[in-house]
Amino acid sequence: RELNSTVSGDGPQAEFKRPESVLVVIYTKDGDALLLQRVRPARPEFWQSVTGSLHWSEQVPLDAARRELHEETGIQMETGWHDWQHTFRFPVLPQYRSRYPPGCTGNIEHVFSLEIPSRQTIRINPREHSDSRWVSLSEAVSAVWSWTNRAALDALRDGRYPKG
Repeated sequence: RELNSTVSGDGPQAEFKRPESVLVVIYTKDGDALLLQRVRPARPEFWQSVTGSLHWSEQVPLDAARRELHEETGIQMETGWHDWQHTFRFPVLPQYRSRYPPGCTGNIEHVFSLEIPSRQTIRINPREHSDSRWVSLSEAVSAVWSWTNRAALDALRDGRYPKG
């Protein structure tokens, strides 16, 4: 079972993470991307874009994307959002499956990007990230660990993403 979207936040599965998440690539008009360094990384240099699970009560992935952006960076933006209308599917690694409902082996990730006019000062959440940096889109592609994050950054760099 990959996804059970009928479970509400009040049900017995509320103690588990929902196997549905968002990936938000933040970039500037000049082609810089924001990367965040994960706390307690599985690898020594674990850089990523904004990511996070949907809450059981969230019906619209964009709501989760906006919430995660604010929680992880302090940024609140109403304009500049691009919903790619694309999802990645990937397996939940065995060491993390206990966080998800019994029998869950996969996650669905909704892809968004946010274009902002210029680099902004970031207020990282120290429970989730230890550092942030702005880098070129090409450098960002090389720096992130997640294959879904690399694919989104690569598409953005090459202009192969839905605009508008």
